[in-house]
Amino acid sequence: MRLENKTAIITGAASGIGRAAALRFAAEGALLVIADVNGDGGRETVQLIEQQGGSALFYETNVSDSKQVKELISTTVEAYGKLDILFNNAGIGNPDVKSVDLEEEDWDRIIDINLKGVFLGIKYAVPEMKKAGGGAIINTSSLLGIKGQKYLAAYNASKAGVILLTKNAALEYGRDHIRVNAIAPGVIDTQIIDGWKNDDRKWPIISRANALGRIGTPEEVANAVLFLASDEASFITGATLSVDGGGLTF
Repeated sequence: MRLENKTAIITGAASGIGRAAALRFAAEGALLVIADVNGDGGRETVQLIEQQGGSALFYETNVSDSKQVKELISTTVEAYGKLDILFNNAGIGNPDVKSVDLEEEDWDRIIDINLKGVFLGIKYAVPEMKKAGGGAIINTSSLLGIKGQKYLAAYNASKAGVILLTKNAALEYGRDHIRVNAIAPGVIDTQIIDGWKNDDRKWPIISRANALGRIGTPEEVANAVLFLASDEASFITGATLSVDGGGLTF
C-alpha cells in the first residue's frame, strides 16, 4: 500500500474532493485526521473510512482560524505520533458578480478560507514534518486560478495565490525533504458547482468546456492527490497538476 503507516490530515473532507481523497488515502493504508467545519459530514467521512477497515479521527476546524489549525496539527501528532501528509483542500466559492459589486465581506471570507487557510496549514505543519524527517503537502488551487473567469474575482485571486504560495513553500522547505505541490481541478461534480448546474443557459456550456467534453469526478481528483502524496512523486515539488479534462487547453 502506497501510504502505509503514513499520517495524513485532509481539510474540507466532509464531502466532495476531500472525502474522496480521504477514502482513497485510507484504502492505501494512511492514518487520517478529517478536518472540516461541517461536523455531521466530517463524522460521516470517518464512518465510511472505518467501514472499509481504515483508521480516522474527526476534528472540527475552521481553517481560517490560526488557533484551530494549530490545535488540529497538535491533535494529529498527539494521536498518531507524527505528521507525514497534509492536503490543504478546504475552500469555498464566491457569488457570480462583477468585481465592483462583490461585497468586501465576501472577499475577506473567501481569501481567508481559500488562501489564508492554506498558509496556516503550511505554517503549522512544516515544523512537525521536519521532526518526522520530511513530508508532503498538497494544496487545492483551481483551473480558475490559472486562467480566470469573469464574475469570480475573489475565488480566482485566492486560487492563483495558492499556486505561488505552493512554489514558495517548495523552495523554502525542499532541503528539509518536504515536497509541496498543488492541484488545479477543473469543473468537478461537487457542491461548489450546484449554482452552475441550476443555470439552464450556462450549464450546457460549462459542463462541456474541456477537451474531454464532460465534468470530472471527485475520485478522479483524489487519484491525482494520492500520487502527489506518495513516494511515486518523490522528485516532484513546486508543481501544479491540472486535473481538468483539458480545460486549460480548451
